[in-house]
Amino acid sequence: MKLSILSGGAALGLVEHVRARFEAEAGCRIVGEFGAVGAMQEKLLAGAECDIVILSRKLVDGLAGDGKVRPASMRDLGVVSTGVGVKAGSPPVAVDTPEAFGRALLDADAVYVPDMQRSTAGQHMKQVFQRLGVLDAIAAKIREFPNGATAMKAMAEAPGRPVGCTQITEILYSPGVRAVGLLPADCELDTVYTAAVTTDAREAALAGRLLDLLAGRDLDAYKNAHGFKV
Repeated sequence: MKLSILSGGAALGLVEHVRARFEAEAGCRIVGEFGAVGAMQEKLLAGAECDIVILSRKLVDGLAGDGKVRPASMRDLGVVSTGVGVKAGSPPVAVDTPEAFGRALLDADAVYVPDMQRSTAGQHMKQVFQRLGVLDAIAAKIREFPNGATAMKAMAEAPGRPVGCTQITEILYSPGVRAVGLLPADCELDTVYTAAVTTDAREAALAGRLLDLLAGRDLDAYKNAHGFKV
């Protein structure tokens, strides 16, 4: 028995945390694809097999309105902020003010971000770069990846002193990188991530059980320690 998930990369660590427990108890195998929320939405709309989506609340609301997910199943999992990371072992960079963050971007050897068209964090970071007036200056050293996890993995292996910007959960669970802080005031972004059972789910009852687990209060301590605010 298989349970299929299309999810934003921000929830990868959370799903992996409960995977072994749930698979053993439910007698199933979780098959998840994690990436930019826009790309995951596109896959669902294109007909990809899917029992559960975990996307931004805004996108799940839209899918509910279009009849693609079951409104009664929708569960908010928590709020994830966008953060800044560096390679493990690198000196920290100051990101506590917009001015300091702008200087950190200008001084970095490269800037690693998720898809600036289809990911929540990537879209926001492009707006922040523009607001700080540094987009043109850093354009040549922006390294864009399909999602935050792949961006952080690449940054961990990059030379020099790069800076990465993505959802804080993706920074915290990526080996070889470390978080230096959240985006400064006037640049911050908090995103509610919501899970729902799809209308065409093949394993709707099983999907509902997993949603109960992911949204359960016994995961609050884990969530708060790993980038989800509940």
